[in-house]
Amino acid sequence: MSRHEHLLLDGPDGRIEVFLEPSQASGGVAAHSHGNAAPTGIALIAHPHPLFGGTADNKVVTTLAKTFRELGCATLRPSFRGVGGSEGDHDHGIAETDDLLAVHAYARGRFGAALPVYLAGFSFGAYVITRLALRLEETSNPAARLVLVGTAAGFIKGLRYYEAAAVPADTIVIHGAADETVPLPNVLAWAEPFNLPVSVIPGADHFFHRRLHLIRDIIHRQWRH
Repeated sequence: MSRHEHLLLDGPDGRIEVFLEPSQASGGVAAHSHGNAAPTGIALIAHPHPLFGGTADNKVVTTLAKTFRELGCATLRPSFRGVGGSEGDHDHGIAETDDLLAVHAYARGRFGAALPVYLAGFSFGAYVITRLALRLEETSNPAARLVLVGTAAGFIKGLRYYEAAAVPADTIVIHGAADETVPLPNVLAWAEPFNLPVSVIPGADHFFHRRLHLIRDIIHRQWRH
C-alpha cells in the first residue's frame, strides 16, 4: 500500500481526518511535503455510509484512490464526521458536503489552483460527491470530472430516499448488476433524465467482491474520452 500522510484539518464542526497519498510518479510523500512533486491533478474521494461501517479504508475507496494515483493524481480520502478522527455528527449528507468543501479548499491551497480537481465517491459517498460538485459549480469552481460508484440514489431500504444531484455528461458512473443495497433500476432512473451512460458490471454486488479490478479497468478505458 502507498505511504500516506494522516491529516487533521479544521472543519465547520471540528476536525476532519484525511489520508493524503502522492501520485505514483511523484516519488513519495516527502516530495509533496517539500513542494517537489508534480501531480497532474487532485482527486478527492468519499467513502460509504458512516453509520453502516463505511470508512476511508473501504476497498472500493482504496481502489478508486489507487486508480487516480495511476492517473497521476494526489489523492485525499477524508473520513466523514463521526468516523475515525473526524468530529461532528452524521447529517445525512448535508453537513458532510460542507466538510468536503473544507477538504477541497485545503487541497487547492496546498497544491495550487492550476491543477484540475477530480471528485469520486462510493455509495453514500457518491451521493455526497454529487452535492459537492453542484456546490462547486454554483461558485464557478467546477470539478474537472466525477467518478461515481454504487451511487446512493432513490429509495434505499432501511435508509432513506436519496435525491442525487445532476452531474456533467462526462461523469463516469459504475454500478453492479446484482447490487442488493442500491438496486440498479434506482441508478438508471436517476441517470435517464441526464442521458448519462452507466457502466454495469454483470454479477457485481454493492461492494464489488471479486470485481474491484473492473472498476479500475473501466475508469482507465473511459478516462481519455
